[in-house]
Amino acid sequence: MAPSRSLDDLDVALLTALREHPRAGFLELSRITGVARATVSARLQRLEEAGVVTGYGPEIDVAAAGFGVEAFVTLEIAQGALDDVRHDLEEIPGVLEAHATTGVGDVLVRVAATSHEALQGVLVDLGRSGAVVRSTSVIALSVLVPRRTLPLLRSAAVPGSGRSPSRR
Repeated sequence: MAPSRSLDDLDVALLTALREHPRAGFLELSRITGVARATVSARLQRLEEAGVVTGYGPEIDVAAAGFGVEAFVTLEIAQGALDDVRHDLEEIPGVLEAHATTGVGDVLVRVAATSHEALQGVLVDLGRSGAVVRSTSVIALSVLVPRRTLPLLRSAAVPGSGRSPSRR
Protein backbone atom coordinates (compact mmCIF):
# COMPACT_ATOMS: atom_id res chain seq x y z
CA MET A 1 0.00 0.00 0.00
CA ALA A 2 1.26 3.45 -0.92
CA PRO A 3 1.81 6.05 1.82
CA SER A 4 -1.29 8.01 2.81
CA ARG A 5 -1.88 11.37 1.23
CA SER A 6 -4.16 14.33 1.84
CA LEU A 7 -7.29 14.47 -0.24
CA ASP A 8 -8.37 17.67 -1.92
CA ASP A 9 -11.80 18.98 -2.88
CA LEU A 10 -11.74 17.23 -6.25
CA ASP A 11 -10.80 13.88 -4.72
CA VAL A 12 -13.71 14.18 -2.29
CA ALA A 13 -16.06 15.27 -5.09
CA LEU A 14 -15.08 12.19 -7.12
CA LEU A 15 -15.53 9.90 -4.13
CA THR A 16 -18.92 11.48 -3.41
CA ALA A 17 -19.97 11.03 -7.04
CA LEU A 18 -18.87 7.39 -6.94
CA ARG A 19 -20.78 6.80 -3.72
CA GLU A 20 -23.94 8.45 -5.09
CA HIS A 21 -23.61 6.96 -8.61
CA PRO A 22 -21.67 3.69 -8.17
CA ARG A 23 -22.31 2.53 -11.75
CA ALA A 24 -21.17 5.76 -13.38
CA GLY A 25 -18.32 5.58 -15.86
CA PHE A 26 -15.58 8.15 -16.36
CA LEU A 27 -17.69 10.24 -18.75
CA GLU A 28 -20.59 10.46 -16.31
CA LEU A 29 -18.25 11.21 -13.41
CA SER A 30 -16.70 13.91 -15.58
CA ARG A 31 -20.13 15.48 -16.10
CA ILE A 32 -21.03 15.24 -12.43
CA THR A 33 -17.80 16.79 -11.17
CA GLY A 34 -17.27 19.25 -14.00
CA VAL A 35 -13.74 18.10 -14.87
CA ALA A 36 -12.29 16.37 -17.92
CA ARG A 37 -12.64 12.62 -18.33
CA ALA A 38 -8.84 12.26 -18.39
CA THR A 39 -8.66 14.09 -15.05
CA VAL A 40 -11.26 11.72 -13.58
CA SER A 41 -9.31 8.73 -14.85
CA ALA A 42 -5.97 9.99 -13.54
CA ARG A 43 -7.38 10.98 -10.15
CA LEU A 44 -9.16 7.65 -9.64
CA GLN A 45 -6.00 5.78 -10.62
CA ARG A 46 -4.02 7.78 -8.03
CA LEU A 47 -6.70 7.12 -5.40
CA GLU A 48 -6.53 3.40 -6.18
CA GLU A 49 -2.72 3.34 -6.07
CA ALA A 50 -2.78 5.19 -2.74
CA GLY A 51 -5.15 2.56 -1.34
CA VAL A 52 -7.97 5.08 -0.78
CA VAL A 53 -10.29 3.36 -3.27
CA THR A 54 -10.13 -0.34 -2.53
CA GLY A 55 -12.83 -1.73 -4.79
CA TYR A 56 -15.92 -1.20 -6.87
CA GLY A 57 -18.00 -4.19 -5.83
CA PRO A 58 -21.58 -3.92 -4.68
CA GLU A 59 -22.34 -3.07 -1.07
CA ILE A 60 -24.39 -5.90 0.34
CA ASP A 61 -27.08 -5.57 3.00
CA VAL A 62 -26.76 -8.86 4.86
CA ALA A 63 -30.15 -8.40 6.56
CA ALA A 64 -31.86 -8.08 3.17
CA ALA A 65 -29.96 -11.20 2.08
CA GLY A 66 -31.55 -13.18 4.93
CA PHE A 67 -29.03 -12.65 7.73
CA GLY A 68 -31.09 -10.35 9.95
CA VAL A 69 -29.41 -11.06 13.28
CA GLU A 70 -26.13 -9.22 13.85
CA ALA A 71 -23.96 -9.16 16.93
CA PHE A 72 -20.67 -7.75 18.12
CA VAL A 73 -18.46 -10.18 19.99
CA THR A 74 -15.49 -9.16 22.11
CA LEU A 75 -12.84 -11.87 22.33
CA GLU A 76 -10.14 -12.17 24.92
CA ILE A 77 -7.40 -14.31 23.42
CA ALA A 78 -4.31 -16.11 24.63
CA GLN A 79 -1.12 -14.07 24.70
CA GLY A 80 0.51 -13.97 21.25
CA ALA A 81 -2.36 -15.82 19.54
CA LEU A 82 -3.49 -13.09 17.14
CA ASP A 83 -2.46 -15.00 14.00
CA ASP A 84 -4.14 -18.16 15.28
CA VAL A 85 -7.40 -16.39 16.03
CA ARG A 86 -7.30 -14.60 12.66
CA HIS A 87 -7.07 -17.97 10.92
CA ASP A 88 -9.91 -19.42 13.01
CA LEU A 89 -12.14 -16.38 12.35
CA GLU A 90 -11.53 -16.58 8.60
CA GLU A 91 -12.92 -20.13 8.68
CA ILE A 92 -16.28 -19.07 10.18
CA PRO A 93 -18.69 -17.87 7.44
CA GLY A 94 -20.77 -15.78 9.87
CA VAL A 95 -17.80 -13.53 10.71
CA LEU A 96 -18.22 -10.31 8.71
CA GLU A 97 -15.17 -8.49 10.07
CA ALA A 98 -12.77 -8.56 12.99
CA HIS A 99 -10.50 -5.92 14.47
CA ALA A 100 -7.64 -6.18 16.95
CA THR A 101 -8.44 -3.70 19.73
CA THR A 102 -7.14 -2.14 22.90
CA GLY A 103 -8.93 -2.32 26.22
CA VAL A 104 -10.45 -5.27 28.04
CA GLY A 105 -10.94 -7.36 24.90
CA ASP A 106 -8.36 -8.18 22.29
CA VAL A 107 -10.54 -8.63 19.20
CA LEU A 108 -13.90 -7.14 18.24
CA VAL A 109 -15.83 -9.34 15.81
CA ARG A 110 -18.97 -8.44 13.85
CA VAL A 111 -21.06 -11.50 13.03
CA ALA A 112 -24.35 -12.15 11.22
CA ALA A 113 -26.78 -15.05 11.21
CA THR A 114 -30.23 -15.96 9.91
CA SER A 115 -31.74 -16.43 13.39
CA HIS A 116 -30.90 -16.39 17.08
CA GLU A 117 -30.35 -20.13 16.91
CA ALA A 118 -27.92 -19.69 14.02
CA LEU A 119 -26.21 -16.90 15.96
CA GLN A 120 -25.73 -19.32 18.82
CA GLY A 121 -24.00 -21.66 16.38
CA VAL A 122 -21.63 -18.88 15.28
CA LEU A 123 -20.87 -18.09 18.92
CA VAL A 124 -20.14 -21.77 19.61
CA ASP A 125 -17.81 -21.81 16.59
CA LEU A 126 -16.00 -18.75 17.97
CA GLY A 127 -15.59 -20.49 21.31
CA ARG A 128 -14.06 -23.55 19.65
CA SER A 129 -10.99 -21.55 18.70
CA GLY A 130 -8.12 -22.65 20.89
CA ALA A 131 -6.95 -19.05 20.95
CA VAL A 132 -10.14 -17.69 22.55
CA VAL A 133 -10.04 -17.50 26.34
CA ARG A 134 -13.35 -15.68 26.82
CA SER A 135 -16.02 -14.00 24.73
CA THR A 136 -18.77 -11.49 25.36
CA SER A 137 -21.48 -10.74 22.83
CA VAL A 138 -24.11 -8.08 22.30
CA ILE A 139 -26.88 -8.27 19.72
CA ALA A 140 -27.32 -5.26 17.46
CA LEU A 141 -30.93 -4.05 17.54
CA SER A 142 -30.74 -1.41 14.80
CA VAL A 143 -28.28 0.67 12.84
CA LEU A 144 -28.17 4.26 14.05
CA VAL A 145 -25.34 5.46 11.80
CA PRO A 146 -24.34 3.17 8.94
CA ARG A 147 -20.71 2.82 7.97
CA ARG A 148 -19.75 6.06 6.28
CA THR A 149 -16.61 7.80 5.15
CA LEU A 150 -17.59 10.92 3.22
CA PRO A 151 -18.24 13.25 6.20
CA LEU A 152 -14.76 12.45 7.53
CA LEU A 153 -13.11 12.95 4.14
CA ARG A 154 -14.97 16.23 3.55
CA SER A 155 -13.88 17.54 6.96
CA ALA A 156 -10.21 16.95 6.14
CA ALA A 157 -10.13 17.88 2.43
CA VAL A 158 -7.47 20.38 1.52
CA PRO A 159 -9.45 23.27 0.00
CA GLY A 160 -8.43 24.65 -3.35
CA SER A 161 -5.67 22.14 -3.98
CA GLY A 162 -7.52 20.55 -6.88
CA ARG A 163 -9.71 22.04 -9.54
CA SER A 164 -12.94 22.87 -7.77
CA PRO A 165 -15.87 20.85 -9.04
CA SER A 166 -18.63 22.89 -10.65
CA ARG A 167 -21.40 20.88 -8.99
CA ARG A 168 -21.75 18.94 -5.78
